[in-house]
Amino acid sequence: MIGMVDFKKVWNWYSRESVFNALIEAGKNREVISVYKDGSFGKRPDLIQYPQDVIQAVAEGAVAFHGSVERWSQPMKLDVGMTKVQLDELRIGWDVFIDPDVNDFEIAKITAKQIIEALKDHGVQNYSLKFSGGKGFHIGIPFESLPEKINLQPSQNFYPELLQKIIEYIKWYIAEQLKEEMLSLASPQQISQRVGKKIDEITDENGLNPFKVVSMDVFGSRHLFRLPYSLHESTMLVSLPIKPEDLEKFEKEQALPEKVKVSERFLEQKVKLHDAEALVVEALDWSAKHKVEVKEEVPKIKFKKMKAIPETFFPPCIQAILKGLGDGRKRSVFILINFLRNMGWDLEKIEKTLTEWNEKNYPPLRANYLRTQLRWHLRQERNLLPPNCDNPNFYLDMKVCLPDEICKDREGKIAIKNPVNYPFKKLKVGKKKH
Repeated sequence: MIGMVDFKKVWNWYSRESVFNALIEAGKNREVISVYKDGSFGKRPDLIQYPQDVIQAVAEGAVAFHGSVERWSQPMKLDVGMTKVQLDELRIGWDVFIDPDVNDFEIAKITAKQIIEALKDHGVQNYSLKFSGGKGFHIGIPFESLPEKINLQPSQNFYPELLQKIIEYIKWYIAEQLKEEMLSLASPQQISQRVGKKIDEITDENGLNPFKVVSMDVFGSRHLFRLPYSLHESTMLVSLPIKPEDLEKFEKEQALPEKVKVSERFLEQKVKLHDAEALVVEALDWSAKHKVEVKEEVPKIKFKKMKAIPETFFPPCIQAILKGLGDGRKRSVFILINFLRNMGWDLEKIEKTLTEWNEKNYPPLRANYLRTQLRWHLRQERNLLPPNCDNPNFYLDMKVCLPDEICKDREGKIAIKNPVNYPFKKLKVGKKKH
C-alpha cells in the first residue's frame, strides 16, 4: 500500500502531460508492466497506449513502469511457454541494452564512461544514456543501428544470443582500462569496502577483477528494464535520460521529480542507420574465436508476499499427486510448481518438495528434467495458475480428480474452478464453523 505522501508524489509525477507522453513513446511496441512499491510486478503481458492507461495503473498502485528490451508487433499475444519460432514471429526488433550493476555511484560512472568510449571506438553514434533511478546507469543502442540481416537472416531473430555476445565482447574490450580507472580511484581494499564485498570476492590471480566489482548481466527473452521517466519503485527518483557529456558531473539529486524536465530521449535513432554494424561484426568474430559459452543469468523476480499455506489445506487432487504417480508425472510437475507458487511457497521449499515427490514416482523423472522445469519457472515474472479443474487433459485423465465436500456445491456439482481456489474456500468454511 502506497503511503499518502508517496502516493501524492507518484500521482503528481505521472499526471504531467510531458511524463505520460514520454512513457507512451518509450513503451511503443513493448510490453509495459506496472511495478508496485514493494517491487512486485503486475500482470503480463500488458502495455500502455493512452494517457488513461498510465493514470489507471497509478490509481491501482503502480509506482514504476518497466518495458521489454524486445519490440513486438502485438505485445498482448505474448504468453509463457512460447517457442523461439513463435517469439520470432512476433518480435519486430530489440535494442542493445547494457545494465552495469555496482553498489557505488562513482564506480558506476567510471563503468558507464568506459562502455560509451568502447561504443565510440566502434563507430556507434546512436548510443544513449540514462540514470537508472537507483545505483547506476543504463546504456542503450536502438535496434535501427544494427545491420538489417546477419548471415542472410533478419536481425530481429538473433535475440538474445547476439545481445549476449555484444555484452561479453564489450566486457572483454574495456576490462583492462576499466581496471586501471578503478585503481586510480581507490585501492582494491578500499573498493572492497565501497561495494560491500570481501577482497577475495573482487580479485583473482591477476589482482582486481573489474567484473567481480561490476556485474553486467546477459538477458533472456522478455527481459524488462525501467522505462525512461519512470520513477524508481524504491528511491522515488526518476529514471532519467542524460547527455553522455554530462555524466561526470551528474548527481542523483538531479533526478528528484520536482527538478526534472522531460527533454532527453533514450534509445532514440538520432543519426544514420546501421551505425553499429562494426560492433556486431567484431562481437561475432571475437565470440567465434574465444568460443565463449554465454550463460543466461536468471533474474530474481520479487512477487507480492503472502503467508505460505500448509499442505493440510491442499485439495484432494494435489494431495493425490503428492503421493507419487506412474502416469502423468510431467504434467504433475507443471501443476505442482504453479500450485505451490500460488500457495506462497518459496522456490527452495518447492524444489525440496518436488525432489521428495519424485522419489515416490514409479519410475522417477530424471533429476535434470526437474531442474530444467524449476529453472524455467524461476524466470517467469508472475505466478502462473495450474490448469483449471475442468481441463480434460489433466486431473480427470490422470485419475486424481477426487472431489470432496469443499469441491462441490449444494447440488453436488464441482464448484471449484481451479485448485488454487480450494484452500481459500476451505479456510472460509473453517471460519464459519467456528
